[in-house]
Amino acid sequence: MSRDVDRVFLDANVLFSAAYVPDSRLRELWALPSTKLITSQLALEEALRNLAVYYPDGVPALGDLSARITITPAVRADGALPGEVGLPDKDRPIVAAAVAALCTHLLTGDRRHFGALYGRKVHGVLILTPAQYLRLRKARR
Repeated sequence: MSRDVDRVFLDANVLFSAAYVPDSRLRELWALPSTKLITSQLALEEALRNLAVYYPDGVPALGDLSARITITPAVRADGALPGEVGLPDKDRPIVAAAVAALCTHLLTGDRRHFGALYGRKVHGVLILTPAQYLRLRKARR
């Protein structure tokens, strides 16, 4: 696997926001060169559930966006992450899936649960907000 390609895991809230706001900067992620977008079945289902409740018009957009993402199976987080990662049980499978998929980055807007991990690597996966990642990519040019 080439390290010249970023393997970027998208959390459910990133998927939701990209589908909810058609002109969102998040959609830039889908156009980045040398970037493979990845999510888990768990994250995709959560985004779909939330869209169906809060913004049903975004469901088709999520379908279009997810067609261009690699979707990995859900991963159990039991023992996969050190306890000091400090995430609620519901968020641990997201990090575990990113690690299992050999991602370089995990993008999430969940400041409440992931905020303390922003800018840190967990098992080699750098956790960032989407805005931080887009700035990083812009600086690399």
